[in-house]
Amino acid sequence: MNWNTHLKAQSTRATHLYHNLLKIAGKSWGVPLFHRRTLYKTVTERVLAHGAVAWCLEPTVRIARKLSTIQRPFLLAISGAYRTTSTAALQVILGIPPLHLQLQREARGTALFRLRHPLSTNVSDIDPSEIEEKATGWSTHPSEHLSPTQISLDDGGNINTGLRIYTDGSKTERGVGAAFCVLTDVNITHRWSTRLSLRNTVFQAEILALLKAVEHAVSLPTQQLTILVDNQASINSAANPKSHNSIARKIFKLLHSHPHIRVSWIKAHAGYIGNEEADRLAKEAAETENFPETPLELPKSFIKTFLRQKMLATWQMAWDDGDTGRLIHNIIPKVSLHPINWTRNEVLFFTGHGPFPSFLHRFNLAETSFCSCGEIGTPIHYATVCLLTTSYHMAPPSQQHQPIWFRRVANNSTSRRKIHNLLHFLQRETSLFRPDPN
Repeated sequence: MNWNTHLKAQSTRATHLYHNLLKIAGKSWGVPLFHRRTLYKTVTERVLAHGAVAWCLEPTVRIARKLSTIQRPFLLAISGAYRTTSTAALQVILGIPPLHLQLQREARGTALFRLRHPLSTNVSDIDPSEIEEKATGWSTHPSEHLSPTQISLDDGGNINTGLRIYTDGSKTERGVGAAFCVLTDVNITHRWSTRLSLRNTVFQAEILALLKAVEHAVSLPTQQLTILVDNQASINSAANPKSHNSIARKIFKLLHSHPHIRVSWIKAHAGYIGNEEADRLAKEAAETENFPETPLELPKSFIKTFLRQKMLATWQMAWDDGDTGRLIHNIIPKVSLHPINWTRNEVLFFTGHGPFPSFLHRFNLAETSFCSCGEIGTPIHYATVCLLTTSYHMAPPSQQHQPIWFRRVANNSTSRRKIHNLLHFLQRETSLFRPDPN
């Protein structure tokens, strides 16, 4: 199966969406660039991504080219660039990855999260069984809830009666740690800590520390007892009977069956002895490489970050090795999912595909590449030396320093504003820059 029919159908749907976009977004009028990009990402991409796991997990060169053809009109409509502008350059300017890479990323995520299928070994060695699954439904009967006095989001730092257990989680560049300590009066009578994989999150560390604290509290004789946590997200998750987190559900069941255990939020780094000790234990576990480690499932956030980085690396390699959009590569050497906030006029100037005689003559749209002042009409000519645009001039660079000049202008908002106004002037006074045919 080569998916020709499906791609043709997707192309037809994309064409309809493109024409609808043109109704509200012209070259110099309509919705702003940001909203055009948002419409593309939230509507067009969603339509095209349908069933991508079946046909775009390992896209062929032909599929990649077809998807590039589908994507290109949207890039032009979003940016307002000339039709001759390179697709690769527009993707980098707008922070929109090549469509086949975006769909491949989503297909890989679906394969791991929904189908529980491993990816090819040259992509990742992650086993789907290592990824945490989303819990659904109620953890107990809907009529069963925690006692209103069991959970408090007010600062419990002033609680000084009964047994107090302090929990904390920490993540550093070297690792992740979880810990709790038991405070009786002013003495710490019990400590527990563990190390997690660097691929785990600080939330997982916080919620694991809370679970271990509750399990320890359950093993103690029934007495007045408060667990103090400096992370409200883990408290809210543990108190929610429909939490999607499996550890939080375990905590809920334990708290429900042991109503004498209270959980309260506490302000972090406020000088509370127990909180400071739990923080120290968690950081110690995170920083110590040979510390006993507790295996936990990988969070979806880690997998999503991994797949995003994989896509960006592939995109970066294609951008570095490409033979189009080199002017933009000089200015923006690194790809990103964030758009470069250029106006349409700035896009025309930095790509070199705009109302310039040197460009128009290349495509037989002008009789000559010369400006009416007698020199070749390049973008840098109008921005630095043309006699007709002195109001918009900047200091001209030497020939060998032109790439640096473009980078500096692109990174300076005042210079870009001047470029924007220059292009507006060029487009308004086109007849002024045409050489006299006589």
